[in-house]
Amino acid sequence: MDLGLNGRRALLCGASKGMGRACAFALAREGADLTLAARGAEALAATARDIRDETGATVRTVTADITTEKGRAAMLAACPTPDILLNNAGGKPPGDFRDWDRAAWIEAVDLMMLAPILMIREVFDGMVDRGFGRIVNIASRGVKIPQPELGLANGARTGLVGFCAGLARSGVARNVTINTILPGIVASEAQRAHVAALVTPGGPTFDEIWAGRAAKSPARRFGRPEEIAALFAFLASDHAGLMTGQSILMDGGDYPGTL
Repeated sequence: MDLGLNGRRALLCGASKGMGRACAFALAREGADLTLAARGAEALAATARDIRDETGATVRTVTADITTEKGRAAMLAACPTPDILLNNAGGKPPGDFRDWDRAAWIEAVDLMMLAPILMIREVFDGMVDRGFGRIVNIASRGVKIPQPELGLANGARTGLVGFCAGLARSGVARNVTINTILPGIVASEAQRAHVAALVTPGGPTFDEIWAGRAAKSPARRFGRPEEIAALFAFLASDHAGLMTGQSILMDGGDYPGTL
């Protein structure tokens, strides 16, 4: 299937590792021009180099922190009129809500809710004026299956999803869509960091926790970043113009509900 992405301008946040990196590769293979943004310069440069070597795509990089006004400005200076925006931010370590003070909550909301919304604010009207736009957020299954140790993410990501569901209806008549992917357990650097944070003295080892999480999934495995990226590429494509305001689980069947 031709996704109609050849020559599209894509701005991908959090694109140096894991699912963001896989999403960048997916668009590059379809002929999109990429601007990749992340905080880690070394990993970002390596990802850009690997994409250029494999696909020959045009790839620009911006080392920036999306939670800062300066960082967002740098991203938009490098790609001022994106056709596609990927909002993909890291999470916060697991913990106990009794230990999270106001500063911890503000940091979580800044990272996982406000920064993506502020990026959307900067690109949405231009997409509407041009008659094409695809905004995709990568959040978490925690929006629909909250885990108590991930309360910071549960709250912040659910706020983002609620905001996007309201805004999405106002752009679709002009072929601008907003959707959110809710991954389950995916074999990524972020997932390994999450599992490592669950290891306690005298408790299950990293390998035991890792295997146990896979065993609890109906799929009996972790997802691959490339599987998330394939869904992202479709949502970014010409073929997804009727799909907006949706939160799409990709979790191996973990969510037990009908809807």
